[in-house]
Amino acid sequence: MDHYSSTLEIKATTDKVYGALTRKIPLWWSEMFEGSSEQTNDIFTIRFGDSIYKTMRVKEAIPNSRISWHVEDSRIAIPSLKNQTEWIGTTIVWEMKQNENSSLLQLTHIGLQPSIECYEICSDGWKQFINSLKVFLETGKGNPYLK
Repeated sequence: MDHYSSTLEIKATTDKVYGALTRKIPLWWSEMFEGSSEQTNDIFTIRFGDSIYKTMRVKEAIPNSRISWHVEDSRIAIPSLKNQTEWIGTTIVWEMKQNENSSLLQLTHIGLQPSIECYEICSDGWKQFINSLKVFLETGKGNPYLK
């Protein structure tokens, strides 16, 4: 199966990448953040306005190596989508590897496949926010969704 996947090189250490994914989500993904995302079994919710949200449980948190989140609840309330809950039950995996002067970060969204209705909208969203993560790590200022 073809799950959404993206790999990018970031001019930052894996320690900084891991920190951004566990403690600084509001600075690159969405300012509308509730909960905690630092340790296994932590639960957090990100929102994009009043009609789009995702609630995730940290399933794995291996410092400077791997993080995975299981989507426990989600709604993408966009009128054109018939199924607005396609993220529920999917898993988001971040794997990082230190290179000499940069880190390689791979995002795999298991369950986000071309056959599901929101694939195009959601993959475009991922492109936007992983670029925000890269910019945040390299310059200190990301482009998160603002309240």
